[in-house]
Amino acid sequence: MDDETLNIPQLELEAVIGFNGKGSCIPTLTLICGSKGTLKRRVCDLLTLFNFSQPVCVLCCRPAGHFTSNLLQQNVSYWSCCVFGSGTLRVWELDLANRKIWPTECRTGKLARTVKCIEISEDDNFMFCGTTSGDIMKINMKMKLLNHCGPTKVKYNLGVNVLKLLDSGDLLVGSGSGTLALCCKKTFQALRQQQLEKAVTSIAAGDVGEQLFVGTEAAHIYRLTFMDFEAELISTGHRSAVKDIAIPFATSQLFATCSEEDIRLWLVGRPKELLRITVTNMTCNALDFMADGHSIISAWNDDKIRVFGPESGRLMLTIDNAHRMGVTAIAGTRDSKRIVSGGGEGQVRVWELLPHGHRLVEIMKEHKAAVSCVKIKSDDKECVTASLDGVCIIWDLVRFVSLQRMIANTLFRTACYHPDEHQIITSGTDRKVTYWDVYDGSSIREREGSQSGAINSLHITQDGSHFVTGGDDKQVKVWDYMLGNVTHVGVPHGASVTCTRICSNNRILVSSSADGGIWRWKFPHPPSSY
Repeated sequence: MDDETLNIPQLELEAVIGFNGKGSCIPTLTLICGSKGTLKRRVCDLLTLFNFSQPVCVLCCRPAGHFTSNLLQQNVSYWSCCVFGSGTLRVWELDLANRKIWPTECRTGKLARTVKCIEISEDDNFMFCGTTSGDIMKINMKMKLLNHCGPTKVKYNLGVNVLKLLDSGDLLVGSGSGTLALCCKKTFQALRQQQLEKAVTSIAAGDVGEQLFVGTEAAHIYRLTFMDFEAELISTGHRSAVKDIAIPFATSQLFATCSEEDIRLWLVGRPKELLRITVTNMTCNALDFMADGHSIISAWNDDKIRVFGPESGRLMLTIDNAHRMGVTAIAGTRDSKRIVSGGGEGQVRVWELLPHGHRLVEIMKEHKAAVSCVKIKSDDKECVTASLDGVCIIWDLVRFVSLQRMIANTLFRTACYHPDEHQIITSGTDRKVTYWDVYDGSSIREREGSQSGAINSLHITQDGSHFVTGGDDKQVKVWDYMLGNVTHVGVPHGASVTCTRICSNNRILVSSSADGGIWRWKFPHPPSSY
C-alpha cells in the first residue's frame, strides 16, 4: 500500500469467490523456526541467511547448486534445511560461529531423479521426496542416504506434485494427473485413491479421521474424509485471468465472469457457481447481459460473438467473422434488439438480432487500434468506445457517425457514462481518471488514480455519487464523484485488478484479478435518494 492510501478507510471484504491461488514463478521464501534469521534462495542460485535482529545483516551466503527450485526447513533442527530441484538434493547445516553454511549431498546411488516436493518426519529422521518420475524416495537424514524408493510397479502418472505426511506415518500423494492417493508408509503403494480434475497442487490434512482439503490446477477445492475417501467439490474458480464481469440489468442477485475457455454464473449472496459455459481452447474477452435477461452476449478471441441462454447455458446464436483479430468489447442495447461490438482491428460494428438470425447494420472505422470498451446510452441512440489508440469516440447509433473525439496520451482501458449522461469518465495506462464533457468532448477534470500502474477498470453507481476503480497497483478504490477523492480502498488482491462492478442496489462490489480471483466487498456508501 502506498503512503497516500495509508490513512484511507479499508473496504470490508465479505467473500473470496473462486480464488485460484496458484503460485507464480517467484523463488520460494522459507522461514527457519527460530528467531535468529531466515533462509532465502535467490534467483542467482545463492542460499543466503539473513539475521532478523539486525537490519540488512547477511550472516552467510553460499551457492545453492544449479537448477534448485525450492527449500524446506527441518522440524527439530532450526539450523538445517533441504534444497531440492533438478539434479539437486542437499541438506544444509549452519555453522553460526564461523558464519558458514555447509552442504551435504544426499546419496541416491544410480537413481537419478528430479525432486518436486519433500516432506520431513517430525523427528527429522527421514525425508520423503516426490519426483517427476512418479515415485517417492525415502532418505535417511542422519546418513544422507537413500533408504527406499517406490512404488516399484505402478507409479504416479505425470509425477508427484504434493506430499503430506500423516501422524500414522502414511503419506498423502497428489499427482500431476489428478490422482490423490493414501499410500503405505513402507512400500508407497496406494491403499486408497481418488481421481480429481487436473493436477493436484496442494493438500491440507489433520489427524486421521478428520477432513482433508485438496486444491487442484483447475482451481477446484475438494473436501474428503479419511473414512470413505470420497471427494466433494466445495469451491470452484477460474484458473486464469478474469477478463470481465457483468451484472444483469436491475438486479443484484447474480453476476457473470469470463476467462479463458469459459463463462461462469455466480450467486452474489453465496460464493457458489451456478452455471459454467465452456468453449474449449478459446478465450472470452468480454460479456454482457441483455436488458431483458433472456441472453448473455460474449466476445471471443476466435472472431466470434456467441449468445447463450443464462439458465441453461445453451448456445442460442453464433456470429461468425464478427471482427478480425478477435472480438475485444461488447455491449447490448436497452431494447435488447441490437449488439455493439469492438474488435482487435479497431472497428466498431452494430448488429441487429432477428428471430432466427442476425444482420450486420453498420461498420464504423475511426479507431486505429483495438477497442477496449463499449458503453451505450440509456436511450440507445449513442455509445462511447475506448481504444488503445488513445482515443475515445462518441458515436451516433442512428446516423452511424462520430459525434465527439476525446484524445489523451494514454492507452484507454475503460470508459463509463455518468447516469445523467452529460459526462464520461475514462481511465487507462496514464494512471489518471479523467472527466469529459459529452457535449463538446473537452476534459473537465483529471485525478491521479494510481501511483504505480494502469487503471484497468472503472464503474459508477446508479445514482452517480461514487465510482470504483481497479488496476495494476492491485488496489480497489472507491471514489466520491463530485469531490474526486478516494473514500475507501481494498488491497488483498495478489495480482492486477482486471475488472470492478457495483451491484445496482449499491450494497455489493465485485472485483476480479489476473490470478483468477473474484472478490466480493461490502460497498461502503448506501444509495442516495435522487
